[in-house]
Amino acid sequence: MPKRILVVEDDNVLNRLLVGQLRDQGYDVTGVMNWRDGERCLSRHETSLVITDVRLPDGDSLERLPELAKSQPVIVLTAFGSVRDAVQAMKAGAFEYLLKPVSPDELILVVQRALADALLRIDHQVCRHQLQAREAVSNFMIGVSTPLNRIKEVIKHVAPADITVLIQGESGSGKELVARAIHDQSNRAKRNFVAVDCCTLQEKLFESELFGHERGAFTGADKQKRGLIEGAEGGTLFLDEIGEIEPGIQAKLLRVLETGVFRRLGGTRDLQANIRVVAATNRDLAQLCELGSFRADLYYRLSAFVIDTPPLRERRDDIPYLANHFIRNHNFSRRINKSIAAEAIRKLTAYDWPGNVRELKNVIERAIILSRDTSLIRPEHLAFDNRPAVKFNLKFDHDPTLEELELEYVRLLLSKFMGHRGKVAEVMDVSERSIYRLLKRHKLEEL
Repeated sequence: MPKRILVVEDDNVLNRLLVGQLRDQGYDVTGVMNWRDGERCLSRHETSLVITDVRLPDGDSLERLPELAKSQPVIVLTAFGSVRDAVQAMKAGAFEYLLKPVSPDELILVVQRALADALLRIDHQVCRHQLQAREAVSNFMIGVSTPLNRIKEVIKHVAPADITVLIQGESGSGKELVARAIHDQSNRAKRNFVAVDCCTLQEKLFESELFGHERGAFTGADKQKRGLIEGAEGGTLFLDEIGEIEPGIQAKLLRVLETGVFRRLGGTRDLQANIRVVAATNRDLAQLCELGSFRADLYYRLSAFVIDTPPLRERRDDIPYLANHFIRNHNFSRRINKSIAAEAIRKLTAYDWPGNVRELKNVIERAIILSRDTSLIRPEHLAFDNRPAVKFNLKFDHDPTLEELELEYVRLLLSKFMGHRGKVAEVMDVSERSIYRLLKRHKLEEL
């Protein structure tokens, strides 16, 4: 989408010349000859850059410069240059001070620099927040399990498509890491990834954070603030726990998805949203739609492409890899090189992980502390939450026979206990010899 530039110049010939030169470079340019028309244009449209003469029929641009420069870079033109005026203009916030006549090459170069500088400022603000909270994107992608490989393959195909994606899964199952992977493999990877936690902000505060606000929009709004949509310009906006947002915000978000247009809180100008939206939820949005607490039209917009993140209990093959990753990459103690015993790995693999990868990380970090000066983490160092174990479901696309139920159940137990026949026999309350006969009958001896 071309950047919008406003040219305020009372010399008709020069005005048309500047507008023509900038349009030839692909910019969306509006030319006016006085501040009355310039302010009318600024009230209707968001501009990326203003180029203005110092002396205009209805006022001096330097007087307006401090307020004007808060919203976009300003290039000042004058035919009566002096060092004093140049210093005054730069102190007031002008990006550059140019003397007429301005050569086309010099003008284009300064415009490019001004727009690039404005983009860097926005990037810097976003990156400060990202550096404080960002975790290694690779956490979710560590492992060799079939469900994980399936997710990797889906990400590889959907990332370049620039389509809205809805990620569904339990808390702690890595939904944000999947969203980051989609961004990193997309055509927007060089721009910002901005994450918004939808369940931590009240409606008005959330609206201000997401859309931004104008000065005076509410008590305490003493200056204009750009929202996270603008911070994600050209990149990806990740809406975590989208099922928690209020109905009023749902309607405004739907408008952004349908039209690509939004307004800051308290604003009257339509702004363009050049973003890709990726949303995530641990709730059943379709069910919320039936209950009337979530807009069906917004759900259909968000669910253009759906990814289901598997819980950790369905990725048991990945648990040893994740555990060793967390041991190698913990950042609170480096005195002793730690490793984990095979018995501890078996205990980790047998647990059902209601808190998923996030809970595994916490358990490993506690074990590092509890193992103190020993280099080996043993089963007694593992402290699990006292929540009830998660019940697994046997899924079929038809009414299964008793033989099929038995086969699937045995497979799940073998996966859970890493092929340990004794543990499987203990859970099924049969002898270990019976388990071997069962495996032979179902041709599972190699598992």
